[in-house]
Amino acid sequence: MEQQEIKDILSKNGIKPSVHRMKILDYLVRMKNHPTVDTIFRDISGDIPTLSKTTVYNTLKTFQDSGVVQAITIEDNEVKYDAIIDRHAHFKCSECGRLYDIPMDTKVLHLKSVGGHLVKESQLYYKGICRACQK
Repeated sequence: MEQQEIKDILSKNGIKPSVHRMKILDYLVRMKNHPTVDTIFRDISGDIPTLSKTTVYNTLKTFQDSGVVQAITIEDNEVKYDAIIDRHAHFKCSECGRLYDIPMDTKVLHLKSVGGHLVKESQLYYKGICRACQK
């Protein structure tokens, strides 16, 4: 994705396209590795010496609140981020820990309410052993 496209996504969602924000979104779009805050910080801090973990965290929160990215919580202590915001499921390998996108029709699971409770978010994920680890 070109830098202008990254800038346009941010602007369209009411986010000022700063250098830090553009770099973080570019990373999420290019890598598709469902990174944590620590992973993003480690991988791009060499390119931006003024970057802090707090900036990464706050930027991801802004992106999430604006609908630019989604936070994925499969394990209680692990939040990963995904730039693919279309409805899809995830598969987590219990051997290598990798997270895979699983395209599927999840409309049936996208309910506005359940038993009178207001649904704000839903996630569908599977756990098992990926093809690579099965070999």
